[in-house]
Amino acid sequence: MQDEAFTHIVRVDIDPEHEEAFNAWYVEKHFPDLLACPGWLSARRFVSLGDGPRYAAMYQVAGQWAFETPEFQQVKGFGPFEPYVKNFTRIQLRQIG
Repeated sequence: MQDEAFTHIVRVDIDPEHEEAFNAWYVEKHFPDLLACPGWLSARRFVSLGDGPRYAAMYQVAGQWAFETPEFQQVKGFGPFEPYVKNFTRIQLRQIG
């Protein structure tokens, strides 16, 4: 399982007064930083149409090892928005079939 590719989904809410800046940072800074890390293959963002945290990001990751690289350790988290993020959840999914 350690080297198996999977989908990594992160969901969050952000304080409304920081929402516009957070969304810009996510696409302009966070995605490029993550995608420059070994093992981070793709990234997409979504907004919820129902319950739960408002924003979601879905990543394709080459394996659990991608979380252990020095490059990832430098860019993980929500950067300057860390204090304003709420309701953080994540799930990792492996494709079957």
